[in-house]
Amino acid sequence: MGIAVHVASFAGYLIPFGSILGPLIVWLMKRDELPFVDECGRNCLNFKISMFIWVMISFVLMFVGIGFILIGLLAVVDIVLTIIAAMKASEGVCYKYPLSIKFLKPRN
Repeated sequence: MGIAVHVASFAGYLIPFGSILGPLIVWLMKRDELPFVDECGRNCLNFKISMFIWVMISFVLMFVGIGFILIGLLAVVDIVLTIIAAMKASEGVCYKYPLSIKFLKPRN
């Protein structure tokens, strides 16, 4: 199920806000049953919300030209890091995404 959290974020390439809604749905369904899914879901959602913010900043920067390059770089970073996170989840390791803002704090 940890893998499903990360892979569900690829829905964003088909459905608007799917990169946040996909992991959110899996996380909400299984977070109370499986602590590993809870941790993976929090990390994934923090990263996807952060990516949304970085993309919005890049859209604003399109007016000065650099935003076009940043959007492409962010797409590559998103795909690569999500694949790495899914591979780590298959090994039973919860991946800590770089560039993510901690919106959802870990449970104590």
